[in-house]
Amino acid sequence: MEPLFGVLLGLILAVASSAQNNCTCVTNKWTVCAQDDSGNCTCTLVGSNREVDCSTLTSKCLLMKAEMISLKEKHFQGHPDGLLDSDGIYNPDCEDSEIFKARQCNPTDTCWCVNTAGLRRSEKGDKSLSCSELVRTSLIYIELIHKKRSSAFDVPDGRNALKHLFESRYKLHPKYIAAIKYDSPLIQIRLNQNEKSRCDVDIADVAYYFEKDIKDDSVFNSNSMLTVNGDALDIEKLQIYYVDEKPPEFCMKQLAASISAVVTVVMLTAGFGVTVLVILRWLRTRKYEKAEIKEMEEIKALSLQLP
Repeated sequence: MEPLFGVLLGLILAVASSAQNNCTCVTNKWTVCAQDDSGNCTCTLVGSNREVDCSTLTSKCLLMKAEMISLKEKHFQGHPDGLLDSDGIYNPDCEDSEIFKARQCNPTDTCWCVNTAGLRRSEKGDKSLSCSELVRTSLIYIELIHKKRSSAFDVPDGRNALKHLFESRYKLHPKYIAAIKYDSPLIQIRLNQNEKSRCDVDIADVAYYFEKDIKDDSVFNSNSMLTVNGDALDIEKLQIYYVDEKPPEFCMKQLAASISAVVTVVMLTAGFGVTVLVILRWLRTRKYEKAEIKEMEEIKALSLQLP
């Protein structure tokens, strides 16, 4: 009985160890997961200690908070402000619903307004800056260029591979994939989401996950190579454009200065052009006057020679 009991105990420990190893968040590597006595796996996000639903994407706001913790660990302690005060990665304030707060501020009390993608859409100011609403990013345009190949991918196969990627890996409903175009080596993807239900993932979160995958810094715990019929789709250039429902609220001072400079250049160019025209006309007139004088002198000399 003892050998049999030992075998059973070993199997139980192996199963328990396997279950413990499976207690990970597949959709978010920036989490700490633990299993309770009932075998339930609970994962909390690094940086905010919020519980994460690992069956779907984590919001970009919470991801950025977790990423900031990772970046701080990799950089010197004297350099965090440069990261926090950038227009890219910063430590955002998130609502209880996990979306970005309309106004974001850094530790130096510099504040700005953002959209639902967390991108700055106003000039920076102090804490008196008011952001009345969180403006929705309703359209995202992704432009990719893949590395040179001996032959282009089949167009329908390429579109289907990308469509499947967005639907399966990023949990995006197909109705939000407005268009996918492929003209080797250019790939264009348009995501459109004017409104979304509570259970739908946000296109801003999808774009963030996709960008991380392309840059080989996946948020998922498992990397996935983008392929078309088994052939790797190696991307060498990525551009993502975010279009909001309302225009940005940047101050017009810089734009006015630029317009003034352009107007000045135009005025100077126009003035120079007018000056050149006047000079050319004057030279042409002088030329005609000289020709007329010479012609009159020749006529006069000829008349004197006549009997």
